Amino acid sequence: MAKNKAITLLSIGHACVDVYQGAVAALVPYFVAERAYTYAAASGVVLAASLLSSVAQPLFGLATDRRAMPWLLPVSTLVGGLGIALSGLGDSYALTLLFVGIGGVGVAAYHPESARVARVASGGSHTAMGWFSLGGNLGFALAPVLVAVVVGAGGLGLTPLLVVPALVGSLLTLPVLRGLERLTSAAPEAGTAPAVPDDVASFVKLALAVVCRSVVFIGLSTFIAFYVRQRTGGGAAPGTAALVVLYLGGAVGTVLGGALAERWDRVTVVRRSYLLTVGAVAGLVLLPGPALYVCIALTSAGLYVPFSLQVTLAQDYLPSRVGTASGVTLGLTVSVGGLFSPLIGRLADATSLQTALLPLIAMPALSWLLFLTLAEPARPGRTTPDVRRRARHDRNERL
Repeated sequence: MAKNKAITLLSIGHACVDVYQGAVAALVPYFVAERAYTYAAASGVVLAASLLSSVAQPLFGLATDRRAMPWLLPVSTLVGGLGIALSGLGDSYALTLLFVGIGGVGVAAYHPESARVARVASGGSHTAMGWFSLGGNLGFALAPVLVAVVVGAGGLGLTPLLVVPALVGSLLTLPVLRGLERLTSAAPEAGTAPAVPDDVASFVKLALAVVCRSVVFIGLSTFIAFYVRQRTGGGAAPGTAALVVLYLGGAVGTVLGGALAERWDRVTVVRRSYLLTVGAVAGLVLLPGPALYVCIALTSAGLYVPFSLQVTLAQDYLPSRVGTASGVTLGLTVSVGGLFSPLIGRLADATSLQTALLPLIAMPALSWLLFLTLAEPARPGRTTPDVRRRARHDRNERL
């Protein structure tokens, strides 16, 4: 299968999976409206998906490091979709948590193996990996629209219709699996010694930066709809629009990150992005009026410029454990933040939502500080943008 076709199908499949991560936050206002959940109870729904996903994701990464499991792509897509599709049925809070948790496990199973396959298909290209990650961002962006159309029209009883993207996504992975033998022929066999040793210390620092980023993004995903409604005095539409802006800004940031990394090195791009995000989050929490939406877009783009770059950085810091690296970074990006959502919810119940969101300003600052301690890892057979620029300069000098 051609490289571009494989990446396109993987990107669309990624969208069909990540729509269920975005759907959890998008369903929260409907749980509050129909079941009178408090902020803390509503954030517990996000916690259920995040907790199981954050625990399961590295385990699936370890498993895929030992043996390739391409069949996980269609199976995990279906499991993730079924979990979320069943979450709106009945009035039991426990069953809602169970089904949302099952959806989280499905999403967790998908990401390590899909990142491994995408890395092989992309040939290590930052831009191609950016397009793969873009699919996930678009899935997030479409989630509130999909939920608004389905659940907004008929209530939580219609959530079984949300299984449709999972059916589509699982079918789209089949052509990739048929061509996977040729795609993986150039990949190192399990147990082969990597050309570059693992840099565990740098990987741990990167993972901590990812956790800080996750706290911001999941916290905003969970509460931005409520916050915008309060600030604008509108109904459901302003909150849904804010979620769409949050997710679409991430799509722009992901593509931009891959392009910038081809010009500068990844660590430099990520540092600058996190530094700019500090001001954007502060504006989101503190500024009133139309500027709120501008700050949401800037925050989202700033958080997602590092998205695919952190995945490939993790893989290069742990070249002997690509699945583990992918599971931790790609998984923690969208799961660990959910562990902190109940704390934000409790603080919001005790004070105000604006007060509860203020600590999020510090999170990208911590990510920036962590990246100040990191260096661009060596990649055998590839030169960094700085090296390429110096080579061009030397050639020009000789001419």
